[in-house]
Amino acid sequence: MTSLITETSGQSGLSASVINQFKTLIGAHFCLTTPSEVASYCKEARNKFFGKCSLVLKPGSTREVSDVVALANALNIAIVPQGGNTGLVGGQIPDSSGRQIILSTERLNHIRSLDADSNVVIVEAGVILETLQNAADEAGRMFPLALGAQGSCQIGGNLSTNAGGTSVLAYGNTRDMVLGLEVVLPDGRIWNGLRSLRKDNTGYDLKHLFIGAEGTLGVITAASLKLYPKPRDQQVSFAGLETPDQALALFNLARAHAGSMLTGFELIPRIGMEFAFSHLPDTRDPMAETHPWYCLIELSIGSDAVDGRALIETILEEAFEAGLIGDAVLAENTRQAQDFWRIRHGLSEVQKHEGGSIKHDISVPVSAIPRFLERAMAACEAAIPGCRLVPFGHMGDGNLHFNISQPIGADQTAYLARWEEINALVHAIVADMGGSISAEHGIGTLKRDLLPDVKDLVEMELMAQIKTTLDPKGLMNPGKVLQIVKANTKDTKQ
Repeated sequence: MTSLITETSGQSGLSASVINQFKTLIGAHFCLTTPSEVASYCKEARNKFFGKCSLVLKPGSTREVSDVVALANALNIAIVPQGGNTGLVGGQIPDSSGRQIILSTERLNHIRSLDADSNVVIVEAGVILETLQNAADEAGRMFPLALGAQGSCQIGGNLSTNAGGTSVLAYGNTRDMVLGLEVVLPDGRIWNGLRSLRKDNTGYDLKHLFIGAEGTLGVITAASLKLYPKPRDQQVSFAGLETPDQALALFNLARAHAGSMLTGFELIPRIGMEFAFSHLPDTRDPMAETHPWYCLIELSIGSDAVDGRALIETILEEAFEAGLIGDAVLAENTRQAQDFWRIRHGLSEVQKHEGGSIKHDISVPVSAIPRFLERAMAACEAAIPGCRLVPFGHMGDGNLHFNISQPIGADQTAYLARWEEINALVHAIVADMGGSISAEHGIGTLKRDLLPDVKDLVEMELMAQIKTTLDPKGLMNPGKVLQIVKANTKDTKQ
């Protein structure tokens, strides 16, 4: 019997006969096999994770996904689902064996239906987030998930990682926006759970197994998602202040006045602003004077009975009188509000231009953010003198991206070699404060081996049992989130 695996120039890959079987299922044009075709699928955006792959499949329908997964299961070949390839923990990248198949959802890009009266949209997994946002806007509705990568990330990936973003404060994580899912299971069966009901109390809510599972339990192919009324008015402001303690007090003041109308509250250090002004085209400092810290505040007003401008002015005036802020500027129009948010959304990208960056995606109780910053910043400065600390993020929900850029003039390779050491330092502080080592980016490969140290033993056992039950062969995105069993890709079946 012919082996599934072939050795070419010292690299393992899939045999021509196996590749031809997949070509028969979805068409040769949608099966990428040459190094130049597959290269961009095998590395992630931060250039931290690299893999090898001899076959990238681009099925165009749920049925084709089902056929592909069923064949891979029969042949004992591992599948790595991939959306827009914007993930930051390596969950979408194959291993180095060359024997895993990447299943790209980019052709599953249809908005199947949009019901403005019911505030429900059904979309396929490959729909770009910004495309969905625009479709909702054209229908007089809003899909509130907002990310820096929204121009390229896909809904399937957002669901698989339970993406957060800048609107969690008001609307929750992606999980909170989902009514139902369509999923291809590891054996190729299709689960049609595309319900559009707000209330459906009929047993286990299976969709939550797949949201945040990072493709380890199945391939999400479509989703039924909630839409929301468009705000009648939005007010956006930058406020400059001295300390994170003042930022916390400002948040509490804004929340007391605006309640659920407070839809954004982001914390940014001065160095992050400077990185943006240096590397993000067409950006400028919105304030006349510099401040150590900034808060980006957004109010979304749903009723004409509320004067949004007066409300945000009241918040800022009281904050100024209380000595919480030194200055503030209000966006005068939609374009200026977008420019303010562009600075915030560009913070991840601009750090690339400043050399190596050791990153953390953590959360702590909102009230603990000032103390966390005090402790973690001091610890990192002591460990790496001259490092440039760039902690920023969603202060309103306790999630910070605690990033550390290399000292000016440092050797990037040597600096990044200290990634795990600094992670351990920061994560120990996070754990001591009752926080999480992964607030919104997921686990993937990057944090897989850290998970047992921060999860309850029974919780880990339950996760492993679910994985083994749904994916007994361990073929669905193996080695991500949990390290249970390696897929046997050396089987000789045809």
